[in-house]
Amino acid sequence: MICDNTQRGMDLDDRTRVADVMSTPLETIGGDAPVRDAARLMRDENISALVVTTGGGCIVTQSDVVAAVAEGRDPEATTVRDVMTEDVETVTPDLMLEEVAAMMTMYGVKHLPVVDGDYVGMMSSTDIAEHIS
Repeated sequence: MICDNTQRGMDLDDRTRVADVMSTPLETIGGDAPVRDAARLMRDENISALVVTTGGGCIVTQSDVVAAVAEGRDPEATTVRDVMTEDVETVTPDLMLEEVAAMMTMYGVKHLPVVDGDYVGMMSSTDIAEHIS
């Protein structure tokens, strides 16, 4: 039996990895910041998620912000900590794009922080879609 490290006719060395597609630099926000600040930062940077620096494995997304506003919460009085998504799965820069897409589908998420000892970037479903289009 011959093993040639190919999958679906593609050499593994030629397949796209997270490091090639992830969004950098990583944008962050503190957990005590008002939701309005998170919304402004995401708008100004044209991104849809931020790593929460005081949360340990937490992010705040556009969906979190929209849900808070839809519930009638005051975006100036509500903190990021009040609405953030906790215990977020992470990926490493060496993972294949196909693996990340499968993780997003399995966990029902659109964002996965990239960790290489520390947070180094963010993978989004938009990053994947832009790469394959």
